[in-house]
Amino acid sequence: MHADPNTAYDFWLFDLDGTLVDAEWSYTREVFDRVGDRVGREFTDREAEVIWHGLGGARDPQLREWGIDPETFWPAFHAVEDPQARAEATYLHDDAADLVSALVAADVPVGVVTHCQSFLAEPVVDHLDVGDWFDAFVSCTAETGWKPDPDPVHRAIERLGRDPAQPGRGVLAGDGASDVGAAWNAGLDGIHVERHAPEHRGRCVLADHRVSSFDELPLDGFGFDVAADGGQVR
Repeated sequence: MHADPNTAYDFWLFDLDGTLVDAEWSYTREVFDRVGDRVGREFTDREAEVIWHGLGGARDPQLREWGIDPETFWPAFHAVEDPQARAEATYLHDDAADLVSALVAADVPVGVVTHCQSFLAEPVVDHLDVGDWFDAFVSCTAETGWKPDPDPVHRAIERLGRDPAQPGRGVLAGDGASDVGAAWNAGLDGIHVERHAPEHRGRCVLADHRVSSFDELPLDGFGFDVAADGGQVR
């Protein structure tokens, strides 16, 4: 796919963790220590990063490669997470806050499609006081499907009041290959924001737009106004 950066998008969808927000490393490390106690296996810092950020792509195949049953891992993972502790350890990426604030100011519909479960995502959104940013919010489940499956993206599009079969020109931005895959499978453009160096990820992620920060996007070319001095509308 080849996107024209001078064409406005009708709506924007975002991944949550790693894209708009992230958790402090100390919280992530503690979670994997506690999961390790439950599943009888220690996790290195690298392994914790790979699973938390999805650096190796789909997480279940990676777990199986390490000899870990996903059906054992995920219940343990969710059982040890404390929603309030996670919320308090989570921070907004400045570049993401700037971009979404500009979109909201320009009345561009904004939604989220995340693998973060609702019992964890909702306290994060409340703690950061960003709930009014989003016109649609979908937490993926076994019922909705998981990115790169387009079904959760279709749900978000429907919640924006659009027809997934003819949604108009939209984009999904995320920090993983599954986000771009979900965008393409749903007929949207995909933006990959690389929060980790490619050599650390171990691969490059293809996308219509590849950036290391949303600040690199030409906002005046993406369909909303910029201030007279050249700065973003906030």
